[in-house]
Amino acid sequence: MKLVKTALATTTFALLAGCMVGPDFEKPAAPASTHYDVKAEQALAGNTAQHIDFDKRIDGDWWSSLGSPKLDQVMRKVIEGNLGLEAADATIAQANEAVTSVRGALSPQVDLAAQGGRQRGAGATGFATSNFYAVGPRVSFDLDLFGGTRRRIEEQAALADSQRHRFDAAYLTVTGDVATQALTLASARAQIAAVESLLANDRKNLELVQTAHRYGSATQVDVATATTQLAQDETLLPPLAQQRDTAAHALSVLAGKGPADWVPPDFDLADFALPAQLPVTLPSDLAHDRPDILEAESQLHAASAAIGVATSDLYPHLSLSGSLTRVGPAPGLGTLWGLAAGLTAPIFNGGTLKANQRGAVDGYKAALATYQQTVVSSLGQVADVLQAINHDSEEVAAQDRALTSAALSLALNREGYKAGETGVLQVIDAERSYQRALIGQIQAKTAQFQDTVQLSVALGGHSDEAFQRRAAYRDERSMAGGPTNGGKP
Repeated sequence: MKLVKTALATTTFALLAGCMVGPDFEKPAAPASTHYDVKAEQALAGNTAQHIDFDKRIDGDWWSSLGSPKLDQVMRKVIEGNLGLEAADATIAQANEAVTSVRGALSPQVDLAAQGGRQRGAGATGFATSNFYAVGPRVSFDLDLFGGTRRRIEEQAALADSQRHRFDAAYLTVTGDVATQALTLASARAQIAAVESLLANDRKNLELVQTAHRYGSATQVDVATATTQLAQDETLLPPLAQQRDTAAHALSVLAGKGPADWVPPDFDLADFALPAQLPVTLPSDLAHDRPDILEAESQLHAASAAIGVATSDLYPHLSLSGSLTRVGPAPGLGTLWGLAAGLTAPIFNGGTLKANQRGAVDGYKAALATYQQTVVSSLGQVADVLQAINHDSEEVAAQDRALTSAALSLALNREGYKAGETGVLQVIDAERSYQRALIGQIQAKTAQFQDTVQLSVALGGHSDEAFQRRAAYRDERSMAGGPTNGGKP
């Protein structure tokens, strides 16, 4: 009884003191950088086509700045039906259950025990055989003197936060892929249209040369040259068609459908508007906006709590238990009860517990380095995209000038050929120059759109609470009478 009183007194003191061993987690400091790339920022600050604004942040669905209702519809379908997000959704639920499971250790554990059998023993009249049974509840409670269980709860809660941020990262990746594939599809269609126009011109050139050959003003070599140019240009179509079909298939898969089950709309570059204003988060705020950084922070938090778990194992554990048992049917037996306190403390374990603690500290150092690397990489990614957007503007302007010049040269050469002032080879060379300029212009505009998408993704794309927004989408569909299982029939 004295032992029980001592244990209870120790327990009360420990609980009042709120003893929890191990470090209390502190959020890492925000990046000290004030710029991503000074030259790119200065260039984009005065850019007339696209300029950055550090006073604004991405608000709402980042892709809405592209001004495409088609993209909005596809994006919503993908968010509802994407199977990767569905898996991440279930993983979050699993992580939350893990927190609940660990938290249950702070509550008393009640079990029911029952036993029955047959026994033979000596009695007043000699040996006798009898039946027996014992049934009753047993209660146990770990007092968690040094906070090991609470640190485990903290660790699991941090891991659950990590899963939520991982969902946000997956959401950001998926939405970025949708926009990229939609632009790729639109670009391929535009390039196919350009090549088909070039092929029509090639056929006109061939017809022109053949007519001239019949009248003796062109040679068979000229006819062969024009025929070869047409055949070479025809080879441009299959790769572009493959690019178009691959992008369409990718959109179907992102929506959780087979390519034969759902076909995305035909996107055109004209469906998209290039945003002139680009909101850019300051580096000091980036750590609060990018889900991969927040995920790394949660992993760091979990590693910090793991140190407390390992440290608590070095200290004594105190538990209380009680039982109430009904036994019988032998005479003289009835209800039995018991109350006990158990104290266990490590004495010798071959260095296992200290090694576990040191390993937990090493794990924290590794998680800290991973967090820092994630932050640095994110700064580099934003800097790369800012420079890309800056160079995209230069490239588009140069391609526009090249296309204008090539179109003028082609028109002059055609007129000259009709007047007999130039040869067919000059016309074909002008045709090739125009072809390169036209395709180059489409590719430059596509890159400008896609780098704008990548900037939104690199800045975090307002992906916080994406899990809740996806659930809201599905609730709206459910209220409208549509399918509720991720948009799938």
